[in-house]
Amino acid sequence: MRVITMIALILLIVGGLNWLLVGLFQFDLVAALFGGQSEILSRIVYVLVGLSAIWVLIRTPTLLDRSSDHNVDVARHGTRDTMGGPGPGRT
Repeated sequence: MRVITMIALILLIVGGLNWLLVGLFQFDLVAALFGGQSEILSRIVYVLVGLSAIWVLIRTPTLLDRSSDHNVDVARHGTRDTMGGPGPGRT
């Protein structure tokens, strides 16, 4: 599930940057790359970005819980041990 979440986040960034370009310059990068908004590849990208938004929206509580648990662990132990083993000051 972590891979799916990372892909979803990347697609959300792509979608967000595309909307930034649309808002600032009225330029749709996805449409420009794939031949227009109504082309099948453009529509696939739009659908994938939308599905990614739904995925991240559903996963946000889980992602936030993991993040807050990690921050508590860092505050408690004073280390950012990512390997799961004992860090400095722990036995």
